Amino acid sequence: MVTFFKQIRRILAINALRTETDKGEQRGFANLLIGLLGTIRNPAAHNPKIEWPMTELDAFDILTMASLIHRKLDKARHVSEGAE
Repeated sequence: MVTFFKQIRRILAINALRTETDKGEQRGFANLLIGLLGTIRNPAAHNPKIEWPMTELDAFDILTMASLIHRKLDKARHVSEGAE
């Protein structure tokens, strides 16, 4: 998953990647995606669901973050491998 957004072998870009700000946003988005997936996947994959209590508010927050990620992905563009 990281490969899609990181600087080496980037496949998708969420902005023009022209300025340092653009590149910082790209790195931040990749880290956000990694963090969200780790937050959801790791407990679910390694612990029984009865040991992973999730409040309704936490579930809403996760779904809101997933919605933001999907909106950014909808607008993302394909870039050549390794290209800026």
